[in-house]
Amino acid sequence: MKNSNKNRDIFKGLFGDLMEFADRISSVLGCPVTIEDNNHRLLAYSMHEDTTDKARISTIIGKRVPEKVINSLWKEGIIPALLKEDKPIKVQAITEVGLGSRAAVSIRKQNEVLGFIWALQVDRPFSDEDLEFLQQAAREAKNQLQQHHLKKKQLEAGNQEFLWRLLTGHFKDEEEVQEHLSHFPLQSPYVLSVIVFEFPEEITRDIERNISYMLLTTQKTKVYYYTIDQNKLILLAGSEKKENFISSLYEFVPYFIMEMENRFAVKDIMGAAGNVYQLLSHSMHSYQEALYTLKMKHAFPKDTADMILYEQLGIFRTLDYLVSGKHSQQEHSSLALLKEYDAKNATGLLETLLIYLEKDCHPNEAAKSLHVHANTLNYRLKRITEVAHINLRDPLQKMSLFLHLKTEQYKEFLMKP
Repeated sequence: MKNSNKNRDIFKGLFGDLMEFADRISSVLGCPVTIEDNNHRLLAYSMHEDTTDKARISTIIGKRVPEKVINSLWKEGIIPALLKEDKPIKVQAITEVGLGSRAAVSIRKQNEVLGFIWALQVDRPFSDEDLEFLQQAAREAKNQLQQHHLKKKQLEAGNQEFLWRLLTGHFKDEEEVQEHLSHFPLQSPYVLSVIVFEFPEEITRDIERNISYMLLTTQKTKVYYYTIDQNKLILLAGSEKKENFISSLYEFVPYFIMEMENRFAVKDIMGAAGNVYQLLSHSMHSYQEALYTLKMKHAFPKDTADMILYEQLGIFRTLDYLVSGKHSQQEHSSLALLKEYDAKNATGLLETLLIYLEKDCHPNEAAKSLHVHANTLNYRLKRITEVAHINLRDPLQKMSLFLHLKTEQYKEFLMKP
């Protein structure tokens, strides 16, 4: 490192200019420097150097660290170390993602991480003196980033209020929504869907910070707005084009759940998304659909285990209507006969019928699920047709029976405390 006596006053007279700040760090260390916020979005980078690597170039072009680089840094334990410690660390090259060797340090205000400084290794390894200066730079950067952090918090608060207005139907039509948007620096997607993640417990501030990090670093889908309601994380995801948006939802929901567990040890999260719409004024519909999908996932965990979008629910979408309808108290006569027979003979014909229908009338799969031989299943099916006067080759009868059985299950779920 260049003469350390000259470094004491190197950060004087910056007045919040982060690009100049990065240049001054670079001039002392003699290497390229980048400064990121706590969600790996680029804030500044040093301008005068000839040496760089692919990861840095991609970060500067995209104004954020590529997701594959972030994932690799997590896997190698680099980001967990930066989040835990305030001392600089040396980072070995990860050639698979174009990352050269570098040193890094977190920028902190007390225990809160505001951002990171990364210095790319050029001609020689970083010395202890270099790392000491990098830590000094991180302390100085805290003052530079606090104003940026405050503005970000104010913007988030405005975004959350706008999202709640959308979710609760506060705006009378799309024209009023767009009128509101015209007065604020808020974005409007071409297509949208509301995603709701349900956590096992109320979301704490620490978990909220982890959530914010995940949402702002993922590039699987774009999250325009988000808010937290007790144990629920509510997102308005969208895209500027319709193509591949639904596919991105199918990819993002399980990815978010998996990474929250892998990175932050938060388990048992459930996620669901409402239908896709083009008008922001329809966000309320998508929100209600996402909540309903979560409700069905609780009521029928096995049936809905792989379901993410409301549109996947099929007949489950009708259950609330059926339960609240005037015919909901009427019992299916064939099912009543099976219940009576089971009670008298200590058999399980009703359960057998349910499993058989759930397995789409595949005998082998149904027998496996019931832990019985295929011949035993065939005997039971024969008894079912005789006792309940059912034709199991009639698709309309099978559909009616399945719907009634699921409605009864749903009623039992609703009666639970």
